[in-house]
Parts: sequence; structure tokens; C-alpha cells
Amino acid sequence: MLRSPALALAFIAALGFVTACGGAERSAPASKGDGSKASVAAALSQQYKEWRGVRYREGGLSKKGVDCSGFVQLTFRKRLGKSIPRTTKALARYGKKIRRRSLRPGDLVFFKTRWKVRHVGIYYGDNMFLHASKSRGVMLSKMDDIYWGERFWQARRVL
Repeated sequence: MLRSPALALAFIAALGFVTACGGAERSAPASKGDGSKASVAAALSQQYKEWRGVRYREGGLSKKGVDCSGFVQLTFRKRLGKSIPRTTKALARYGKKIRRRSLRPGDLVFFKTRWKVRHVGIYYGDNMFLHASKSRGVMLSKMDDIYWGERFWQARRVL
């Protein structure tokens, strides 16, 4: 039992942080659907609408700024009802490795951007992926554009 009102408030605030994916962002979770391709695509579309343009911030997990693996983790937790690792390195070993031609919405896509530097996003469908870009924030990009096409590394299925 918490005896101090200040301690009780701190406890409630901490609990809110854990469940809200980064503090200030507190919208209700989208319906997790049935896990079908259509429901995953709808969940990703809703996430994109809400997060489009949120700037990149290393280590960030809120609409004040988010990094690529943080955005992937909170999208899976909030929109798809799945808890996944936080770092790109851990995500690159998580789930089942799949071929690029087998991609479907919700699959993780990885890119080698520099020596020992990796980037992760979520396959959106129609040859597009959702991610937090260092230069443009949360956005959709084409898998085969001049930059990303040359840097594709692997894809993993986690749903």
C-alpha cells in the first residue's frame, strides 16, 4: 500500500508510461483484428496516419521523436498486439527469415545503411515499407527506390 500521495502519483505516472509507449501518446489501441493480411494492412495504415512526419530521435519512443526500432516495436505492440524486441540487432534475429518475394504486410524489412549500421521498417504492401527515417521522420518508402533498393539486407516474419 502506498502511504504518500506523491508516491502514489509517481506510481500511477510510471504505470501510464509503461502502457502508453512513450508517455504523452495515449490514444486507444486499434483493433488487433484477426491477423489477416487486410487487418494488418489496416492497422499499419492507421499507424501511418497518426505518426506521419514524426521526427527521428535516437532512442525516442514518442511523438516528440522516435527511432526506427522504437517505431517498429511500438507499432507492433499498439497496432498488432505483439511484443517484440527493442533493438534492430535483436529484431534481425527474431522471427523467421523470409525471401523478399514472399513479403506481406507486417513483415520486418532490414537494410544495411553503412558499415555495421542497420535500419528496420515494416512492410506495408505494394512494394512500400513504413519506417522512421533519420532525414524525414516517419514515412513510407519504396522498397526498390534508388537508396533503399541497393541496401536491402533481409526480411523476417514475426506475425
